[in-house]
Amino acid sequence: MIDFGFDKIALIGAVALIVIGPEKLPRVARTVGTLMGKARRYVADVKAEVNRTIELEELQKMKAQFETAARDVEQTVSREVNDAQQSVGSAFNDMHGAMAGTPSGDSAGAIWQPPPPQYKRPNKHWRLKRSALPRWYKQRTGLRGQVQSGAARVARHRPKSAEAA
Repeated sequence: MIDFGFDKIALIGAVALIVIGPEKLPRVARTVGTLMGKARRYVADVKAEVNRTIELEELQKMKAQFETAARDVEQTVSREVNDAQQSVGSAFNDMHGAMAGTPSGDSAGAIWQPPPPQYKRPNKHWRLKRSALPRWYKQRTGLRGQVQSGAARVARHRPKSAEAA
């Protein structure tokens, strides 16, 4: 903006005092001050808007770069997975062809499958084990062993001076 030194401001003030007069000068100075403040706020808002626009453009560029990088990674991974599936499939077909060529009684030509897993009942003692911490540790450290109602908790933690009064 325009640079004003002390001498220039003093000269403008003296001319304004002579032209406007001492009665109207304070009101004119207030009006000029409010207009200057509004102008500064407007310039600051315009600067902030320009900065936001620049940052938005930069973010859009970064987003486009990340999207292309993600697409490249996805294509590479899918290509590698397809190659691995083809190699496993060819190895499986080779193994299947080798197994089909050997006579093995009633399963000639059948694909070998592992036997289904046997059902094993889960070994859960949920009635016996209630927590990971032993009861003696809870009692020693003062942890709750049982659930308390809200009224019992308030009564337990009420300051002693309130009960005496």
